[in-house]
Amino acid sequence: MKSKQLGTLISEVEVTNISKHGFWVLVGEEELFLPFQDFPWFEAASVSAILNVMLQGPQHLYWPDLDIDLTVESIKHPEKYPLISKLMPNMSVEHA
Repeated sequence: MKSKQLGTLISEVEVTNISKHGFWVLVGEEELFLPFQDFPWFEAASVSAILNVMLQGPQHLYWPDLDIDLTVESIKHPEKYPLISKLMPNMSVEHA
């Protein structure tokens, strides 16, 4: 009689660490760093809101408590995706 393998991966995305500079998120087997300088929406967020992350697709993360969704590509290369405020759509966050 063979036993079934235990320890099946439940979550494919997990926040692994938070520091004063940003946080790390594990997506599958890849760990990514989100610095608050590049992702300012998270800086004032509660720890529980940052920890509540969902994988919406193979390369798409969503934080429902913050209504923030990001692609893995935008996390890896934030310089390719300028941050735009909904309140002032013609002004980047750097100039706000």
